[in-house]
Amino acid sequence: MSTPNDPPKKPVTPPGVPQGVPQRPAQPPAGQAGAPRPVVPVRPAPPAGGVPTQRPAVPGQAPKPAIPGQVPKPSTPPQGKPVAPGQPPAKPAPPGAKPPTPTQPGAKPPQAAAGGKPAVPKKPAAKSRESGGRRKIGQVLIDLGFVDEDQLWEIMEETKASAELTGQTAVRRGLINEDQLMQALADQNNLKVANVAEIRPTPEVLQLVPETMASVYKIVPVSLKDKVLTIIIGDPASMAVVDDLRNLLSLNEVVAQLASPAALSELLARIYKGKEESILDVIQMIEKDPGLQARKGETSIDLSSMDEMANEAPVRKLINMVFLLGIRDKASDIHFEPFEDEYKIRMRADGVLYEMVPPPRHLANAISSRIKVMANLDIAERRMPQDGRIELNVGGNPIDLRVSILPTMFGESVVVRILDRTVVSLDLNKVGMNGPILAKFREIIAKPNGIILVTGPTGSGKTTTLYSALSELNIITDKIITTEDPVEYDIDGIIQCPINHDIGMTFALALRAILRQDPDKILVGEIRDLETAQIAVQAALTGHIVFSTLHTNDAPSTISRMRDMGLEPFLITATLEAILAQRLVRKICEDCRTEFEPSAEMLMELNLTPDQCRGKKFYYGRGCDRCNSTGHRGRMGLFELLVVDDDIRDLISSGASTDVLRQACRNQGMFTLRESGLNALFAGHTSIEEVVRETVLEDE
Repeated sequence: MSTPNDPPKKPVTPPGVPQGVPQRPAQPPAGQAGAPRPVVPVRPAPPAGGVPTQRPAVPGQAPKPAIPGQVPKPSTPPQGKPVAPGQPPAKPAPPGAKPPTPTQPGAKPPQAAAGGKPAVPKKPAAKSRESGGRRKIGQVLIDLGFVDEDQLWEIMEETKASAELTGQTAVRRGLINEDQLMQALADQNNLKVANVAEIRPTPEVLQLVPETMASVYKIVPVSLKDKVLTIIIGDPASMAVVDDLRNLLSLNEVVAQLASPAALSELLARIYKGKEESILDVIQMIEKDPGLQARKGETSIDLSSMDEMANEAPVRKLINMVFLLGIRDKASDIHFEPFEDEYKIRMRADGVLYEMVPPPRHLANAISSRIKVMANLDIAERRMPQDGRIELNVGGNPIDLRVSILPTMFGESVVVRILDRTVVSLDLNKVGMNGPILAKFREIIAKPNGIILVTGPTGSGKTTTLYSALSELNIITDKIITTEDPVEYDIDGIIQCPINHDIGMTFALALRAILRQDPDKILVGEIRDLETAQIAVQAALTGHIVFSTLHTNDAPSTISRMRDMGLEPFLITATLEAILAQRLVRKICEDCRTEFEPSAEMLMELNLTPDQCRGKKFYYGRGCDRCNSTGHRGRMGLFELLVVDDDIRDLISSGASTDVLRQACRNQGMFTLRESGLNALFAGHTSIEEVVRETVLEDE
């Protein structure tokens, strides 16, 4: 139905508007007051956000829908979509012309159907990739046509039962091959699949990425152009290596390609065959570098010169190689030590320091400055100690390097502690306790309240044991809070609070605050003073289980230490549940373990007679390439568990000495550290030297 002011041509009724409902004409553009008014079709409402304020069309602007109220509101959502932003503005139609039809970029305008109704545009096909997220590997396999939905459901069900990856299950079932899996993984992560057969790395890129770095990171360098390095990785989950290499090698960009792990290993062995580079090779390169030799006789310290030396390629390569060797050999610390006439690099592996090839003495400042740069420390500060950290991701595993800088007489001593979660298994079944001790310890940590102490010297594995116990107790119904100095490993589901003495954040202050956090189980990194001990006792008396550490030689002497701190005996007997003393001894290398007959002097060190050793076998390590000719590889724990029962409580209340307490514990069946060491020795796990070094013979 039309009005007298409409053009003679029959108007098009907008979708959703009933026939016979009059429409008001659109207002003419500015400057065309006397022009006839063409009918403008009703613009559909936007899908979200409401209807915007509508104004008359102005030349030079995109046309907008009519003002609300001029056109009846449609009863159903209109078809079609509004004009996308960025399109040229629509021009006013001349008198008698056909009204304009809104269009979309790249799409044809809908044609009017018979009867004056516009054709309904088709909906675009739904995209398989969801916006803002990454497709699952199963969806990628379907999109590529490798499997169908029924097969994917079967794969998913089998994956849940076997805890296997979806792609591996599909390969094992024969639905896809390794090449198709690599293609799917590359498509999922927007990577390119590398053609391993055609890879020919240039000598330049092999010089930049030495064999040690490539083997530790499990990568293969391909090319280097304009400070852009192309590498091949075998696992898309290890994409963090891109950031590490960019920072370690000072590159603009690192581009990753994908290949199967088996092909990557073969390619790695092929391209580096005969090109293995050692620290000695890097040091020889440094000695031949004219830029570094020019500064050999300098005595003054220039900040710009120091920064330039720290960024020299040979210095970066030396630091990177030392770090990666330490990670590969599972070292706990790396020491950079300046002396008057030499500079030493030593590495602590399995609790023992080993000296590496020393670099030239004049590189001391360059080495310390390079480590400061990597740890985001102040390279100009050379008079005060500094602490920092370096975060790496090696083979998909996060590695945390804790850096400590200490000024000395002849320069800065740098110690880097390597914290690698893959080396430490936080599992009570793997800490090395024998069956009876492990069963008792599990029974004790399950108690609802009390104090459980783990004792031993620094580096004896106390934190690992406590972390393993907390990991076993970490359930959704209990809240666990720890206070540590520092926090060494991050554990999901546990609240961890670091100690900061510079601002007064001590163990006692943190423990007071923790008690207001409604915890069920508490870990105090160390009881160092009476105040911390008293708060721990109060926490145990109010229904909490408290774990902590002390530095004592064995379990019975811990009670005397607590009394010496000023803690009342009745508080000790009311709260103390158990004390676990432990040591770490090196294990004999399995590849070079050799049986031998010990001499009488060796047996005397163990306080054993030949008659007591009759039928026993003793072993030592000859030394091989796998253990770096040390004869030892890995460490194991020796444990001494003192369970506080009523008899022990009576002795504590009466003020019994350490010797009396020790004898009472042995009468109740406690294994001492020396006895645990002898059991490990007779089982062939460790050597006589290790047992003598780490355990003390108790007086009978």
